[in-house]
Amino acid sequence: MTSKTKGGFFRHFKGDLFGGLTAGVVALPLALAFGVQSGLGAPAGLFGAIFIGFFASLFGGTSTQISGPTAPMTAVSMLIIAGIIQSNDGNVEQALPSILMVFLLAGLFQILFGVVKLGGLIKYIPYPVVSGFMSGIGIIILITQLLSLFGYNPVADQQNIDKFVPEAHEVLLTKILKDEANEDLLVLDDFKETVRKAESITDEQVRLEAETLVGKDKSGVLGAIRYLGKAIKNIQWLEFLLAISTIIIVFGFKYITKAIPSTLVALLVVSIVAVLANLDVSTIGDIPEGFPKMYLSMFSDFNFGDISPYIFTAISLALLGSIDSLLTSVVADNMTKTKHNSDRELIGQGIGNSIASLFGGIPGAGATIRTVVNINSGGKTRLSGMIASLLLLIILLLLGPFAEQIPNAVLAGILITVGIGVMDYKGLRALGSMPKSDAIVLILVMLLTVFWDLIYAVAIGLVLSALMFMRKMASITSEKSEVRAMSKASQQKEIEENTEIPKPLREEVFIKDLNGPLFFGNTSDFQLLAKQIPDSATTVIFKMEKVPYIDQSGIMALENILFDFVQRGLKVLFVGINTQPRYMLESIDIIPDLVGPDQIFDNFETCKEWIVGHVKDENQSSSS
Repeated sequence: MTSKTKGGFFRHFKGDLFGGLTAGVVALPLALAFGVQSGLGAPAGLFGAIFIGFFASLFGGTSTQISGPTAPMTAVSMLIIAGIIQSNDGNVEQALPSILMVFLLAGLFQILFGVVKLGGLIKYIPYPVVSGFMSGIGIIILITQLLSLFGYNPVADQQNIDKFVPEAHEVLLTKILKDEANEDLLVLDDFKETVRKAESITDEQVRLEAETLVGKDKSGVLGAIRYLGKAIKNIQWLEFLLAISTIIIVFGFKYITKAIPSTLVALLVVSIVAVLANLDVSTIGDIPEGFPKMYLSMFSDFNFGDISPYIFTAISLALLGSIDSLLTSVVADNMTKTKHNSDRELIGQGIGNSIASLFGGIPGAGATIRTVVNINSGGKTRLSGMIASLLLLIILLLLGPFAEQIPNAVLAGILITVGIGVMDYKGLRALGSMPKSDAIVLILVMLLTVFWDLIYAVAIGLVLSALMFMRKMASITSEKSEVRAMSKASQQKEIEENTEIPKPLREEVFIKDLNGPLFFGNTSDFQLLAKQIPDSATTVIFKMEKVPYIDQSGIMALENILFDFVQRGLKVLFVGINTQPRYMLESIDIIPDLVGPDQIFDNFETCKEWIVGHVKDENQSSSS
């Protein structure tokens, strides 16, 4: 081994090998479970873990990060997949090119985020938004897995299919009418052809359409709640026991040892028991043999109209993946005492998600638990993440036929433990003690995430947090800002400062203390303070040492006030003006048009000297 190798890519090979192998073992059951949850099947989760994990590690900016499908990304992907499948009449094969194209776009947007250096902005997302979102994701996973926990599949229930048969007839007839209208055949003379097509509808077509409608009806949180009663009445005890056994092992085995991942133990033990006992339960189904194939049909069958409604969704998915990954990067930094490169990490994640989409994998992000396992097992460099992915690839190539026999109930049990684990209990426990505004944001984001839309929940949470923060900042700034005459000094320091100025002048000189940024949130209060200056005043001092920033709204409000003062014949003095506010004042010529350079002072001492030399006692002049 050369000295270059020792200090280069393989310098921590032993630690990376153990870290990568352990992380890969932990990733296996989660990848399969997330694939099933997404709606594309276990292989899609495995493909995502392989390609995202390898290329995000190779090109990313966090050396020890392990990437792959995660709970938040899968929850959003599940909604995208269900929506596109529904718009394609329930035909997964027909919908797949559009689904994968949306995932590809999400990866490309992530790359773009990294190129334009948006990585540093993620840190400004408020904790209540992140906490509410993560708890909402946990609740979504728990509720959507309840049907699988009880072993109930609404699509396999003949009663549900019969219920949707009339609607299935209506849908099929509507399709025929639309097709005829598009072909300009829907006229009276040719209506017999329309009737002939309607009469040719088979019972099999009706059944398939009814199954599609049941699938739509059961999707999402509300769908799971809708069928929960039937699931309990029609509980499949065998599948229920397998799922419960899986949950018990996942949580219980940790108390025996943490050296072996409990999810893997649960997956192997319960699956082996089910296979050896020849239990009649549903399994995850076929896993393709050999190296994953590329889905080039996503380009050959590309139709912009099919994915245009999902452009914003792809951007949202990219943002979620970026947030998810960089939060994990912060955890990795704290554990390894290193510093990740946010923008490079986004580029790496984008490359990984883009390549995964080409092979039919679901999107993913940096995975906190897998990253922690990697670090604790000795992982030091990006090689550990690549090894974890290669392990999954070897398992796919050699053990695919065995993985096909894993019961769905086992994966449902694993997902339930994921849902329990992903919830932010620290934030939920702190609801009673945190500020009311933060508690409102957390609860609102959580509820919107569960019952409406994950992306809109985060967006609304961000906007609401920003508005509440600005309101609070404006209130604090207004409370600490005041207008007072020099003669009204209340603090001992202010009284001592003013003794050098003749008493008659103190009645004519007013001081406006500004404390905090002057921005659009507090301009109205700022203008009200300015109106407190009486007509007897001759000079106004703006003390601006504590004004770090002025935005365009603030500068326009200040200009209006200053123009009014000048019209009234008042002299305006600035004390301690900072760099950014001065630049803003000079950019629109407030300096020197309304306030000359000789009226600007670095400190209050030089300002007092100017007052003594330039301000006259107007009241004495009037009386004489």
